[in-house]
Amino acid sequence: MKKIIVCLVLGVMVLSAASLRQNDKYFEILKNLDIFATMYKEVNANYVDDLNPNTLMRTGIDAMLTSLDPYTVYYSEDQIEDVRTENTGQFGGIGAIIGERNGGEVTVILPNKGYPAEKAGMKRGDVILSIDGVDVSNDYDKAGTYLRGQASSSVNIKVERPGQGQIDFKVDFEKIELPNVPYSGMVNEEVGYIKLTGFRDAAGKEVKAALRELKKEGAKKVILDLRDNGGGLLNEAVNISNIFIDKGELVVTTKGKLEEMNATYKTLNAATDTEIPLAVLINSSSASASEIVAGVMQDYDRGVLIGRKSFGKGLVQRTLPLSYNSQMKVTIAKYYTPSGRCIQAIDYSTRNDDGSVGKIADSLKTGFKTNNGRLVYDGGGVDPDFSVERQKFSPVAIGLLSEDLIFRFANEYNSQLGEIDNPVTYRLPESVFTDFKAWVVDKEFSYSHPLQDEIDQLRIAAEDVGELNRIAAQLGGLEKALTKDVLLDLEKSKAEIMFLLKEEFVTRQFLEPGKIEASFSFDKDVQKAIEVLSSSSTYNQTLSGQ
Repeated sequence: MKKIIVCLVLGVMVLSAASLRQNDKYFEILKNLDIFATMYKEVNANYVDDLNPNTLMRTGIDAMLTSLDPYTVYYSEDQIEDVRTENTGQFGGIGAIIGERNGGEVTVILPNKGYPAEKAGMKRGDVILSIDGVDVSNDYDKAGTYLRGQASSSVNIKVERPGQGQIDFKVDFEKIELPNVPYSGMVNEEVGYIKLTGFRDAAGKEVKAALRELKKEGAKKVILDLRDNGGGLLNEAVNISNIFIDKGELVVTTKGKLEEMNATYKTLNAATDTEIPLAVLINSSSASASEIVAGVMQDYDRGVLIGRKSFGKGLVQRTLPLSYNSQMKVTIAKYYTPSGRCIQAIDYSTRNDDGSVGKIADSLKTGFKTNNGRLVYDGGGVDPDFSVERQKFSPVAIGLLSEDLIFRFANEYNSQLGEIDNPVTYRLPESVFTDFKAWVVDKEFSYSHPLQDEIDQLRIAAEDVGELNRIAAQLGGLEKALTKDVLLDLEKSKAEIMFLLKEEFVTRQFLEPGKIEASFSFDKDVQKAIEVLSSSSTYNQTLSGQ
């Protein structure tokens, strides 16, 4: 009896202590809210300049949430429509990507195939001058406002088309449903390719339909491209995983502070194909749901991963309603792949220039094993089974792209090129490169030799230690040796410039599908995937861990 009483007393003491701690926490919250409200009121009342209360509060909210993680964010009432578009991929518009080119001109970058802009006849390179009589030239924000509207209405657009002058279009507004799979097709006689750009509603259905169609076309192996895919709905990651792994398999586990945030997600249906050899392409912009799919394929040894380490976002967000029609997307849990690893980057802030996870000390990583016993690690993204160096362009090619010179040349030259029969097999005539060199040689664009950056750093270091005068002549000699010769540099970079020109012209005739197909022969990741999939021994040995 005494033992029971003692246990009851101890239980009451534990509950009381927990209650006191909770009360202390609520008191601290209320105290700090009172301090914040008082400070906010006094700053607005006494600060020397007039302040916008909304801007000041937004700055405070953003700073507070940024201290947590990059993905917990606040949306004001006027941002909600953009959030809905981001999550659903639906909005009323003309179906075209619009951007700024050539000093701020509002330009049609890419009409989406099958949507109103393309059906009306608008083309890549058209410069938008006015919308419904309102001048929007060189005003991208205003143009964006007028290019969205109620589905079933229409808009009058005046453009300037290089070489043809001004053209008027009447374009309908439609509900634009962005596809998760903008392209699928055959890379060669045996290998199919699926490009997945989002994890919105029906992503799993789109991938499944694409796979079935490719198999009808003769695909015996498949590439799933998750590069630059920032993720989306978790349930669609489960659905896509279910295409390649069978019913009842664990896909992902979520764990949060609140017990109701803890959940396990398993596949619910029979797989579409558990045998077809699979290569998954990832890079430093493959995040969240993309990393779930990539991690699942790796943990179950279902396919090989090719490319570069993924972004490292192992967090789950939920959107919560706030007062005055505002919302907050808040991190509620971390997710774990079937092997038990969380791929969330240990350090939110430290990243390389390309967005990839910075180097992580081995002591901070934990090893896990795939079904076949292969060692995989947590702590920062999913590592590919085959690493491929990121595609790098020469300084002169980067200079041409940054100044839109490839784009501008195509605007003027496109009518001379004629019809392209096949984006994959098309070879750009040598005469186009010759004409491009003659056209670009007198254009203003800047680029530097890669060694110039090293010379600049050496110059700064020498100045810091007072040795610049002693080596100034030598540095000058090095810089003279690196003096630009545009025509020579163009010739040295001929292969990649020819590819960029081909890609530009193909895109104008075949839109996004053509752009993707034109890249196959130049895409290192795709070529590596074909190589691995074409060697059964390499593929099987990789997955077996031998």
